[in-house]
Amino acid sequence: MRSPETDGRPSEAGRPSPGGGRTAAPRGPLPPLLAAVLLLGVAESMTGPYLVLFGSQRAHLTAFQIGTFVSATAVSGMAVSLWLGRRYDRAPGRWPALVAAAVAGTGYLLLTGATAYWSLLAVAVLFLGAGQAVFPQVFALSRSHLDGGSPMPASGTPVLRSAWSLAWAAGPVAGGALLAWRGFDALFPATALGFALTVVAVLCLPAPPPPAAPPASSAAAPPPAPAAGGSLAAAIGAFVLFHTAMYAGSVALPLYVTEELGRPASEVGLMFSVCALVEIPAALALVLLPGRARHGRLILLGMALLAGYLAVTAAATTVTALVLAQIARGVAIAVVGALGITYVQDRLPGAAGRATTLFANAATAGSLVSGVAAGATAQALGYRAALVGCAVLAALACVLFAFAGRGRTAQGGREGA
Repeated sequence: MRSPETDGRPSEAGRPSPGGGRTAAPRGPLPPLLAAVLLLGVAESMTGPYLVLFGSQRAHLTAFQIGTFVSATAVSGMAVSLWLGRRYDRAPGRWPALVAAAVAGTGYLLLTGATAYWSLLAVAVLFLGAGQAVFPQVFALSRSHLDGGSPMPASGTPVLRSAWSLAWAAGPVAGGALLAWRGFDALFPATALGFALTVVAVLCLPAPPPPAAPPASSAAAPPPAPAAGGSLAAAIGAFVLFHTAMYAGSVALPLYVTEELGRPASEVGLMFSVCALVEIPAALALVLLPGRARHGRLILLGMALLAGYLAVTAAATTVTALVLAQIARGVAIAVVGALGITYVQDRLPGAAGRATTLFANAATAGSLVSGVAAGATAQALGYRAALVGCAVLAALACVLFAFAGRGRTAQGGREGA
């Protein structure tokens, strides 16, 4: 993509250098962004599934203390992400991602020597939460390169989202192997190394270009109206409901399969593996969408797919049906995960940091609520009822997101009147 200032003129890459040759073409931002997403995803997924085991087996925490530790990490991550997102919008740069990754890596090194409950809480709040801010920062950098006219393809977000899915397909396996080898003394340093390599990848990324200046003809025009607050809030609420249903369904599914259907735990692993494998090509397929595609309609379809998947899962009694249903789940996660970021960024032009943080925090909020919601419903009504409840939440997400779309359309009509 070329900026308006360079159209019709030779680029810097094509001009002769003082020595008589030609200067090297500017390095594109996509390869280091891909590397950063892959490394970050592997680092997070290597440790994330096993933090609960660390709390119980090594730190000897109670179930309540483990829950507090995990929740403190998530809440701290939401606060740090929001703060760094606003800082990014004031002065776009690589430093928020670099600082967040470095602080998180330090936190995992500290876990190797911390077992007391209050010291673990301090590490969670002051260090580990920062790791959750790296993801929105990397996608904010991607958006800045796209908007700033550097050679960043418009399909960058789906490609990066597919890399994230690939990392989460490989990371837990690598983490399990490290645990079997030398336990947490190998897992946490390897996670810290992953964050350190993420820092290196971000350092290899070109600095984000400054925002493109508006055309001179529009200098006297009034500033564009901001996104309607109500419709944007409804969209974020829909994303929270979607992720609550998704995560709560992930909590209820293993218990439903093993305890209610009496199937072995290995079949649960098969289901999650199929879902992860489907996510990758589904996200890559979004690259083929035309530039003017209505992302809102596709996101609504993704939310409806999740609702349908959960309803089918609650009714299914065979492993074949449950495995095939994972295809719908994988497509839903890929579509909402990739296009949801772009959707919120489009609603908040010029605020890539805050927009990406809003979407990421919606997912974190959903994960925080999901465990309590799924556990309470399953204990009171059973695992099948918990899955039905998740389907209802996903359906409510569809309704709320459709309302957000209508609010946006109504705002556009008022502006054009």
